[in-house]
Amino acid sequence: MSDTLATNVLTYPFGNAGLDPLLPDLGPDGVGRVQLPTGQQAWLFTRHEHLRELLRSPDFSSDFTRPGFPLIRPIPEDMPRRPDGSLIRMDPPEHTKFRRMLTPEFMIKHIRTLEPLIRQTVVDALEQMRAAGQPADLVEHFALPVPSMVICHLLGVPYTDHDYFQERSRILLAWSSTPEQARDAIEELRDYLTRLIAARRGERGEDLISRLAAERVATGEMTEEELVGLSVLLLIAGHETTSNMIGLSTLVLLEHPAQLRRLRERPELIDDTVEELLRYLTIVRTGLTRVAVADTEVGGHRIAAGEGVIALLSAANRDADVFPDGAEFDLARGSHQHMAFGFGIHQCIGQPLARAELRIALSELITRLPGLALAVDADDVRYRDAVVFGVQRLPVTW
Repeated sequence: MSDTLATNVLTYPFGNAGLDPLLPDLGPDGVGRVQLPTGQQAWLFTRHEHLRELLRSPDFSSDFTRPGFPLIRPIPEDMPRRPDGSLIRMDPPEHTKFRRMLTPEFMIKHIRTLEPLIRQTVVDALEQMRAAGQPADLVEHFALPVPSMVICHLLGVPYTDHDYFQERSRILLAWSSTPEQARDAIEELRDYLTRLIAARRGERGEDLISRLAAERVATGEMTEEELVGLSVLLLIAGHETTSNMIGLSTLVLLEHPAQLRRLRERPELIDDTVEELLRYLTIVRTGLTRVAVADTEVGGHRIAAGEGVIALLSAANRDADVFPDGAEFDLARGSHQHMAFGFGIHQCIGQPLARAELRIALSELITRLPGLALAVDADDVRYRDAVVFGVQRLPVTW
């Protein structure tokens, strides 16, 4: 039996309240129990040190086919519990094999070769937004198209199809979607990428999908179904997370004019600013879900095999022991211990690309659009009710 906590069981997830995440008060221990929409109960860990311990422990699994895995949303009976190639739901050694295949594509030295393309994409999007006139929706004209164009280039997905995959990504990640709608959205994405990969068979393209098809699928190291699964994950993660970060980051900077002015005066602070924005916003606010595969212990609490746990990244990124005054945005904080990209073997493989896009997008935005300001009151900004936190629209003038 695992430890019994004296605290009440909380309803999870907690939802969003604007730029500040809703965080439970679990006292100095930072550990509690939660009830999920599926009816399951799970452990909740919020302390920075506990998350480091949990997320690097081999006693916890990311495979949601395992009994006891904490599901935040129900899964339809006829939906595959883990489509082939779903890297974020694999454990070693399978996870290790596929991650090694992708690592060279997202190494910093490779991302640097993409920076001219990223910068040109950013500049073109800003010029198109200026030409469209003001006020303009920064999400529609800038935050969404920039990372979408970049990930399409990287993967070899035609950007002309962006409406198709963006709409299905929105359905898949929206809390308002039914389990059946989410199932249909991901199956349609898989069908789309299956057709795309089939059309590339035999080609020697420079994009990631073509290279993996030629170098991994053709040699038998990877099945075509696994390539489809990896491509779905990269396509969704590659535009959803960064686009929401660009929109939210712009809102945060506009809501902190003194710090925005400091960044304009000292552009060399852009790297520190990006890290602080990642920490402060932590847009995956549902946390990371795992299930214990053996009797184990985290932070002095005994976790039984088969019990689910949730690592609440947004809480760990505001842990006062690591980030004093963590509820405050301070671009000079030095937030390099944040967990916005997770921690351990599942730490986001695309983080060098995300950092490059954020750094270039924000730098060009505040340089090329002097006088950038919200065109609506900040209280009127509407947020997304989705797995990945963001703003629906961000009307701006300049």
